[in-house]
Amino acid sequence: MPKLKTHKGAAKRFKVTATGEVKRHKGFTSHLLTSKPAKRARGLRQATLVADTDRDNIKKLLPYG
Repeated sequence: MPKLKTHKGAAKRFKVTATGEVKRHKGFTSHLLTSKPAKRARGLRQATLVADTDRDNIKKLLPYG
């Protein structure tokens, strides 16, 4: 069976944890931060896990993740 190619766009955006979950960064952090509360801006810095409904599709894009 041939080797599988990693989807490079997904590889830049997602990481697979040791327990098999998929980690992602939150959006809405690049500009217009002055209109967002500081509490929200701090929360957006934290990475979070991908939803269960999307996890299997992303793991197919990262076969060796």
